[in-house]
Amino acid sequence: MAETVERRPKSTAPPGAVALAGIFVASLATAQLTAAKVLAFELPVSVPLAGPELTLPGAALAIAVMFFASDCYAELYGKRATQVLVNVAFAMNFLVLALVWSTILAPAAPSSIDPGTFALVLGASTNIVAGSLVAYLVSQNLDVVVFHAIREATDGEMLWLRNVASTATSQLVDTVIFVSIAFWILPQTVGIGPQLPGAVVVSLVVGQYLLKLLIAVLDTPFVYLVTGAIRRTEPAA
Repeated sequence: MAETVERRPKSTAPPGAVALAGIFVASLATAQLTAAKVLAFELPVSVPLAGPELTLPGAALAIAVMFFASDCYAELYGKRATQVLVNVAFAMNFLVLALVWSTILAPAAPSSIDPGTFALVLGASTNIVAGSLVAYLVSQNLDVVVFHAIREATDGEMLWLRNVASTATSQLVDTVIFVSIAFWILPQTVGIGPQLPGAVVVSLVVGQYLLKLLIAVLDTPFVYLVTGAIRRTEPAA
C-alpha cells in the first residue's frame, strides 16, 4: 500500500514585508510621474541659498516616503533583502515608463482628453527620467549600506540615529545627483531639458534637501511605530 505523503502548506510572504514593499514601489512610481513639476512655497524667513521661497521638484514627498519605507524594511528584514528590493524596484521604473509611453503613443478615441495634454502631464522629459534613475540607484543603495553600518556600530541600538543619519546622507546624494543631471548637466551638455539658471538649480537642491531632512526627523517616531507593530505580528522580523 502506497504511503500517503503529507504536503506542507506553502509559506507565505510576511504581510509586513509585502506592505512595505508596496509602499516603496508605489512611492517610486509616483515620484517618476510627479518629478517634472516644480513646487514653490513661500517662507516666513529667507533661507541661505534658497531665498524667501522654497522650490523643489514635485517628487520630493514621494521620495521621502520611499526612504521611510526602505528604512523600515532594512530594520526588519536585513541588508540583503533590502538591496534586492531596491534593485528590483529600479527595474520596475522601466516597466512604469513602458506602460506610460505605450498609453501615450496609442491612438486616442474622440471622447478622450486631449492627447497632447495627456502626454505633457505624464510623459516626463528625458532629463527628468535620467536624473531620477541615476539618483535612485546610487542613493538607495547608499542608504542601505549606511543604515546597516550604523546598526552594526551601535549593536542594533539607536534606531533613530541610523534612520536619520542614513536618510540625511543618502538624500543629500540623491538630491544633488537628480537636480544636477536633470536641470544642469544634460541641458548644458546635450541640450536636453530646460536650462535653469545656476541660482535656481542651487535653490532646488537646498529646498528639496531641507524638506527631505525635515521629513526624516519627523518620521522617526513612525519608523518605531511601524517596525514595532510588525515585530509584534511577525516574531521572526
